[in-house]
Amino acid sequence: MSILVTGGTGYIGSHTVVELLKKNEEVIILDNLCNSSKDVLDRIEKITNKKCKFYEADIRDEKELEKIFSKNKIDSVIHFAGLKGVGESVEIPLEYYDNNVYGTVKLLEVMKKHGCKKIVFSSSATVYGDPGTHKYVEEMGRGKASSPYGATKAIIEEMLENLYVADNEWTISILRYFNPIGAHESGLIGENPNGIPNNLMPYIQKVAVGELKELSVFGDDYDTKDGTGVRDYIHVVDLAEGHVKALEKLTSPGVYIYNLGTGSGYSVLDIVRTFEKVNNVKINYKIAPRRPGDLAMYYADPSKAKKELGWEAKRGIEEMCRDSWNFIKNL
Repeated sequence: MSILVTGGTGYIGSHTVVELLKKNEEVIILDNLCNSSKDVLDRIEKITNKKCKFYEADIRDEKELEKIFSKNKIDSVIHFAGLKGVGESVEIPLEYYDNNVYGTVKLLEVMKKHGCKKIVFSSSATVYGDPGTHKYVEEMGRGKASSPYGATKAIIEEMLENLYVADNEWTISILRYFNPIGAHESGLIGENPNGIPNNLMPYIQKVAVGELKELSVFGDDYDTKDGTGVRDYIHVVDLAEGHVKALEKLTSPGVYIYNLGTGSGYSVLDIVRTFEKVNNVKINYKIAPRRPGDLAMYYADPSKAKKELGWEAKRGIEEMCRDSWNFIKNL
């Protein structure tokens, strides 16, 4: 039986595919390549010495989904496919609802039709909204999302919960993760978005290699130690390993929700200075106004994932910064 990974050539998806192949799983990748490149498939093969079946398709295309499920015996799905920029989602909300929510509806309909009722969903800490505390635990539930991106993740979570109520044969794992950075230790895969990056580390990388003049630090007047926003940054390989653990636990029907983070917070300037230090490069930056939808500080309580999945983050901030540079400088 196969595992379908939607968005499997993307940043987190590709690292998760590598971890699945290391476990000798049969993996099928679906991706529309809107924010990734087909050469990632060759890089995955170089790392693992294994090939994946690949479909260039959009999750909103029901005919393509039907074809994929008809031709393959798919047992479970890890669902990454979606637009993911917080700031961008404020500017183009309809595209986010269409791609993320409508696309997931189509995917779930086809899964149900083909009797595939196991899914790991790539959610986000943004579903907590602004709960008035910096440490996020799963029991808080969902708050008012601070961006259309966060709202799409919250809607999909609720949709999955409703699906289980209607049909309790479904086994669903919802992974709320924090801020993934870093790259595979081989330097072959990492984060390299098309166009101007939405996220911090790929922007730092492009400044480091001279593609962009300087990093814009959005806000230096937050109530944090240095005025810049604080996030729980997690190494992408740790995150990928969390998805494999969650998939392995899809043994009995239900909805299972986990934070995947380190439990520690680092500021934007912490990341900039650590990147400079471990890689001996200079990152030019300027202070810019706050972005709509950004919060001052938040980080995970990852204890539930440790207890129930046997998972915890192992890699630190220096390793995240070193691996990010190792990837981008070799492109």
